[in-house]
Amino acid sequence: MAPIKNSSSLRFLVFLPWAVLIGSGPVLAQTLALGPDAFKKMSLEELMDMDVTSVARQAEPLWASPSAIQVITSEQVRRSGASSIPQALRWADNLHVAQKSSYGWAISSRGFNSDFGNKLLVLIDGRSVYTPLFSGVFWDVQDQFLEDLDRIEVISGPGGTMWGANAVNGVINVTSKRAKETQGGIFQGGVGSEQRAFGGVRLGGTLASDLYFRVYGKGFLRDRTVGPNGDDSSDAWSMGRGGFRVDAEPSSEELLTLQGDVYSGDEDLDDGDKARIKGGNILGRWSRSFSTGSEMSLQAYYDRTHLRLPKPANAFAPAGTLVDDLDTCDLDFHHRFHWDEAHHFVWGLGYRFTHDVVQNAPSVAFLPPTLDHHLFSGFLQDEIALGPDLFFTLGSKIEHNDYTGFEFEPSTRLKWEWSDDQVLWAAVSRAVRTPSRVDRDERVPTPGLIGLGIENLLVGSSGFRSETLIAYELGYRAQLSRDLFTSVAFFYNLYDNLRSVTPQGPPDLLAFANDLEAETYGIEAGLDLQVVEGWRLHAGYGLVLENLWVDPGETDFSNTLNETADPENRVSVRSSMDLPGGMELDAALRWVDAFIYNDNGAPGRVPGYVELDLRLGWRPLEELELSLVGQNLLNDQHPEYVISGGEQPKEIQRGFHGKVTCLF
Repeated sequence: MAPIKNSSSLRFLVFLPWAVLIGSGPVLAQTLALGPDAFKKMSLEELMDMDVTSVARQAEPLWASPSAIQVITSEQVRRSGASSIPQALRWADNLHVAQKSSYGWAISSRGFNSDFGNKLLVLIDGRSVYTPLFSGVFWDVQDQFLEDLDRIEVISGPGGTMWGANAVNGVINVTSKRAKETQGGIFQGGVGSEQRAFGGVRLGGTLASDLYFRVYGKGFLRDRTVGPNGDDSSDAWSMGRGGFRVDAEPSSEELLTLQGDVYSGDEDLDDGDKARIKGGNILGRWSRSFSTGSEMSLQAYYDRTHLRLPKPANAFAPAGTLVDDLDTCDLDFHHRFHWDEAHHFVWGLGYRFTHDVVQNAPSVAFLPPTLDHHLFSGFLQDEIALGPDLFFTLGSKIEHNDYTGFEFEPSTRLKWEWSDDQVLWAAVSRAVRTPSRVDRDERVPTPGLIGLGIENLLVGSSGFRSETLIAYELGYRAQLSRDLFTSVAFFYNLYDNLRSVTPQGPPDLLAFANDLEAETYGIEAGLDLQVVEGWRLHAGYGLVLENLWVDPGETDFSNTLNETADPENRVSVRSSMDLPGGMELDAALRWVDAFIYNDNGAPGRVPGYVELDLRLGWRPLEELELSLVGQNLLNDQHPEYVISGGEQPKEIQRGFHGKVTCLF
């Protein structure tokens, strides 16, 4: 193990004293021991009856949801041994989760994984964490105090009708528990080989009879990965984070929420420099239920992100630093109600304002450097009861953005509940991926070639259009017995106007265009079995087949390789077993097929791999849990992804860590 630097250790601890000091007064007197809901184990029947909200923006049982949705519960997150949201997402069979470096992840659904994946929308407590810089997600920024997670809903397939642009291939909705459900105190911490040190504190209490709160602080030090020859890479990572949530429940029908987070972290780079990420957000939400079939919600949030990314010198430009500061203000309203017994409407309005300020580097720039964008949206969906067990859903979202104007994202769904525990569903949907700043405004300057009449190696296109998808889905979900649950989904997707890289004449050598089309199709299947009380098995399989081509008469410099890096096959098998004496044993085996990536316009290959994660947990006391976790146990090291563009390859090592969780 490399020694832990003092500066990183201080950063790791920065939020912990704050959290302890907040709770060191009267709050400690209100803390509770382990309640009945902590570490709750749900039966398969309870899991299938659990309400999900991401598909239709209304609560509906998981088993009856007409979508390819999977749910990762708080109990599953705990037993996975995950220390981050990306690690927890490995438990979703409908996602390809690849670790690129100590702090980098490539995550996608139904294909189109890439260095800057841009077809998956991610929400955290209703706050979109999509960045307009490249229409994707900075996964190194997304984190929470995992013990306070309620569930993670993962939809594969388009969700544009409910959630708008960029919900093309899927939606991930991370939901935390109410403050009322997190009363008392938790301390958790640990050390390990890859996760060098990590810890956090959460304190929850009451401010009045109907006013609940919690505060948390956490931090970690993550070790570097290695290169193919086993030498250490330069990608160690440290971060601290803190936050709060306050819930007012003046009645059983009304909920007021105020919550926020701040974070700061450092990421080592190959050239010895460091990238800096920091930011914060604050969100307020009011929701009111009027009857069983009628409720409304109003939400507003402000989000601030800062990225400082040193860029090394290359053959065409000297070294410099790219700085991006993004401010986002968002307002969202939705309302659902029954028109009569046959019609269940959901409608809403939204507005988002982004203010992006870029300090350009010599080797990469965005013009204009300061950009304000406005996004207006509205949606309407009607679920029509055609019979006691047959439902037809029709809806669309309409958005207006400053790049392409109006965009329409309609969908139709048919659901047949052909028995009390079996559902057959089909859907046809349209979704769009609107242009990002990379598509329109990016420049890759070549100051060293200006004398030859070449100003830029690559430029965005002012005429870049939205990428579009027409998706066809068919699914089946059933609880075949009290102890056996299965689901399967088939999909066929047609894409148009996909991003290409087109050769140009001087002064710009290459430019982004919309000259690619594609079709993808595949299967997602899962099986859950309660073998005996205290022992559950799960198996999942995913197949994604892709075919991309260039429009007639056009050229793509990357030979259609730049937008996809996806394995055809993925298999996962998991076992969760309760042992005598308060012991738990969890195992997760995964096989990921080999896949092709863009190696400077030529096909590179990332080999397939098989890996195993194990967790052994023990609760000697009701308020104390000890666990030992081993990750990637079958290989000393293995690659999961290769970043194109000349960055040094990085491979993931076998790792161990121990963790203690104490409730007080």
